[in-house]
Order: sequence, then structure tokens, then C-alpha cells
Amino acid sequence: MTGAAGTSTLAIFRPIADRPRLAALIGALCIAFSGIFYRFAEVSPATATVFRCLYGLPILAAVALLERRRFGPMPRHLFLLCAVAGVFFGADLLSWQHAVDRVGAGLATVIANMQVVVVPLLAWAVLRERPPRAAVMALPVVLVGAILISGVVGSDAYGTDPVLGAGLALFAAVMYSGYLLVIRHGGRDLRRPAGPVAVASASTVVVAALFGIVSGELNPVPYLPAHAWLVLVGITSQSIGYLVISVSLPRLPAALTSIILLAQPVATVVLARVIPALDETPSIDQLIGVLLVIGGIAAATAPVGRLRDRARAAFA
Repeated sequence: MTGAAGTSTLAIFRPIADRPRLAALIGALCIAFSGIFYRFAEVSPATATVFRCLYGLPILAAVALLERRRFGPMPRHLFLLCAVAGVFFGADLLSWQHAVDRVGAGLATVIANMQVVVVPLLAWAVLRERPPRAAVMALPVVLVGAILISGVVGSDAYGTDPVLGAGLALFAAVMYSGYLLVIRHGGRDLRRPAGPVAVASASTVVVAALFGIVSGELNPVPYLPAHAWLVLVGITSQSIGYLVISVSLPRLPAALTSIILLAQPVATVVLARVIPALDETPSIDQLIGVLLVIGGIAAATAPVGRLRDRARAAFA
């Protein structure tokens, strides 16, 4: 299996590269549990962000060291860009976890996944890249869905403050979009899935720690069982989940990629509903909002023109 410039990938990634569909689904499901584990940890967003990144760093650093030995040191400009990306990622995690506290893990995760629609629009505003028509058309749909999730329309909305929660989750989507744009601008080397994430995670630790100190919400010594849940989210979401997705998705068709990634918010909504200790029960209006957001994301990411051409060819 080859990576950038025709150079083979690390041997540890070959099972992932050989089975990208299964690997991508496993990665999406790993990330789907991050909001669940955060709720079980019962710690502040700053504490959760610092420790999920710290506990994820050993795996990422070990793989990054192997990448360095195999492909040489990371270019300086990419290192700096990944550090900047970590600032965006820290803002993403902090705002998203504050959203989870107010509107639940499932609904906050659905809105945060609107980054799929936000990225093309930010690229248009910042990099002057014309967005796909599908993304522009999907934007009103997902925004209506976010409004329904916020509880502004209807009654019996789930969450202690669903309006603020929806707003924070939307801000998280914008911040994660910034993270993706910065990483992409660095010309990410597909041979090095761990190095950039490791640098960004270390930067995120600094950002979250500073925020936690200033806000007073950082607990430098979380107690058990919080430690155990933070270890789980660090290993599954922060390291394994992102590594598996980074290696597998570039090897999949775009249509399949969009479907697999939607497994994350769907799984989080279902898990948050069926796990008795959480029992997140969105209202009917909020569930309609979930369908609109997920449907809009699917419409924005699926290559409709390519699928239409294939359908015409099949029936010609």
C-alpha cells in the first residue's frame, strides 16, 4: 500500500488500509462514544479536554516516532500549522462539551457534525474556494434542524438550556471546520496520520489548561471513576478513532465516506437514548431537527452527480 510520493505506509496501518470500510466504521463508532464517556466522567469541559488529550498522546506519540524514523522529521511549516490547528480543536472540544452539559451528548454531537457543511463555506470566505452547490443548498436545511434541536420551536425540549447548548454546538462545528482547514492548508502527508494529530493534541492540552485556569473549572487531579472514563475517551476517540479514520477514509469512495461518517452522530443519539444511566429523551421537534441535520449533511456530502451518472449507465 502506498502513501504520498509512492512511499509505502507503516506496516501497522496495513490491516486498516486493506479493510478501509470496516476500519472507518470502527473509527466512527469510537468517536461516537466520546460524548457518552464524557457524561459518565462527570468532570468539567476543561478537565475532560486536558486529560482526553493527555491520555491519547502516548499512542499518538509512539506512532509519530515510527513515522519520523520511516519518513524523516515533520516539516517545520506543518508542525506550526498543526499547533495552530490544536487551538481550533481546543475551542471545538471545550464548546462542544459545554453543549453536551446543556443539550445532551446526542443532540450536541449531531449539531457539531454540521462542520461537513461549514467547511466549504469557510473555505469560500477565507480561501476563495467556490463551495459545492449541494453544500449551499443543504445549509438552510441543517440550520432549520439546529433551530428545532435548540427547542425554540415546540415544547418539552430536552436539556437544561437547549438554546445555549445548540449555539455552543454550532460554534464547535465552526471551530472544528477551522481545524480541518488549517490541517489541509499544510498539505497533510497521508503517510503521517499520527504526527499532525499528536502535535495538535499537545497544543489542545495547553489551550484547555489555560482556559481551565482562567475560568477556574480545571481540576488537575480528577478522581476515580472519572480517570477511567477519561482514559477510555483518550484511547478510543483521541488516538485510535482519529488514527483509523485518517488512514481509512482517503482510500474510500466519497459517497461511502459520507455514509460511514454519519454513523457517528446517529450512534451517539441512539446510545444516549438507550443507556439507562443517561436516558436522553429528545422531543419530537428535536428528533425532526436531528433528521434534518443528518439528511442535510448526507445531501451535502454525497456525490449526487456521480451517482446519477452511474444510475443512467446502469439502465442505459
